[in-house]
Amino acid sequence: MADNKKLVEAITSMEVDFAQWYTDVVKKAELIDYTSVKGCMVFKPAGYAIWELIQSQLDAMFKANGVENVYLPMFIPESLLQKEKDHVEGFAPEVAWVTHGGLNPLQERLCVRPTSETLFCDFYKNEIQSYRDLPKVYNQWCSVVRWEKETRPFLRSREFLWQEGHTAHATAQDAEARTIQMLNVYADFCEQVLAIPVIKGRKTDKEKFAGAEATYTIEALMHDGKALQSGTSHNFGDGFAKAFGIQYTDKENKLQHVHQTSWGVSTRLIGGIIMVHGDDSGLVLPPRIAPTQIMIIPIMQHKEGVLDKAAELKQLLSANFRVKVDDTDKSPGWKFSEQEMRGIPVRVEIGPKDIAANKCVIVRRDTREKMEVSLDELEAKISEVLTNMQVEMLERARTHRDSHTSTAATMAEFAKNVEEKPGFIKAMWCGDQACEDLIKEQTGATSRCMPFEQENISDKCVCCGKPATKMVYWGRAY
Repeated sequence: MADNKKLVEAITSMEVDFAQWYTDVVKKAELIDYTSVKGCMVFKPAGYAIWELIQSQLDAMFKANGVENVYLPMFIPESLLQKEKDHVEGFAPEVAWVTHGGLNPLQERLCVRPTSETLFCDFYKNEIQSYRDLPKVYNQWCSVVRWEKETRPFLRSREFLWQEGHTAHATAQDAEARTIQMLNVYADFCEQVLAIPVIKGRKTDKEKFAGAEATYTIEALMHDGKALQSGTSHNFGDGFAKAFGIQYTDKENKLQHVHQTSWGVSTRLIGGIIMVHGDDSGLVLPPRIAPTQIMIIPIMQHKEGVLDKAAELKQLLSANFRVKVDDTDKSPGWKFSEQEMRGIPVRVEIGPKDIAANKCVIVRRDTREKMEVSLDELEAKISEVLTNMQVEMLERARTHRDSHTSTAATMAEFAKNVEEKPGFIKAMWCGDQACEDLIKEQTGATSRCMPFEQENISDKCVCCGKPATKMVYWGRAY
């Protein structure tokens, strides 16, 4: 057990230093490793397997909503990027440039894809000619590069993995409907698969995507009370279409500009899973996103029949679950600690006495509840446990979020809440960016979203006291 204790002590307590706890977990759970390229990381098998499950399950939801996958180049000519003024200004500080091909200077610099709006626009202008060509509902899974100054694994890196949907529609109404539809897909995915509750709403003009008419967001609350923007969906109107000349002939044979959207989530969702559900022993993975859902740990595995029984249980359970057997020569205590560190939802302990009694012990990772279960009932019991765990993890996260959401009617109350009650703050806003800027300057809190479900905290702006137009969720954020 000494080895077990040593492994657990290697993680900094989240209450002592949350940032260090996070770094310890991503390293010791072997999700990532650092590289010689500053700000870029290696996805190790345990980390990439989570992304594969995110990708496969989200992709199925996309396709159920009429989305088709494509792939566009990673290089964007500078002249193409310059066509939409607001867009290029928004991304200019983060762009990486290719200036040489081999030993020869390029005639025109190439931007390494920070996002693909301009490439899709260049593609759509030739692809779309008639109303019969619409809508185009495309998505690509790819990596993008943004030259961030400060980086943190999963949350902010210079290259990261994501998906970006790009759609074109005949009308403004169709584009708005698709924008909201995809936001709802993201919200359902986060809650049903990742067990992360989210707030849905619209970003302020200050916080919206460069070049968008409107940006909608899902915002989640981490264990330390900071917000994480977990997915965004943008309505571009016809601004990009006009800049790139994307037109179609309507049913009356008149030329019209298309209306576009884009929407995306990235590997920062893995950071969200860690920070919402993790504890001082490491990861706690919701069953639906756990690469290994069950770890079978043989006790006294040198005894005759123990490893055979473990293999038999694996074969039985593998029909419906993702299962592994830890048959390494480490001590059981070390194996328990390692299973907890990696966040595997259920542990099955089986030894000679258990085999003789036709039973085993199962342990839940989230609550550490231990249950003796007959081997004849094991499959049904594990199914019940995993189902309950998925539901209860979401409810615990929702309870945490709600208990860390406060209201403020004055700046004094707002500032006090920021310092003393980390979390979301609901407060009224007049709509003036000057107030938004002042709130950030004085408290470090930013507007997270104007929720679809509005409340009337007061009639006055929390900052200036003028008549309020919107209730806003505010908070410090990653």
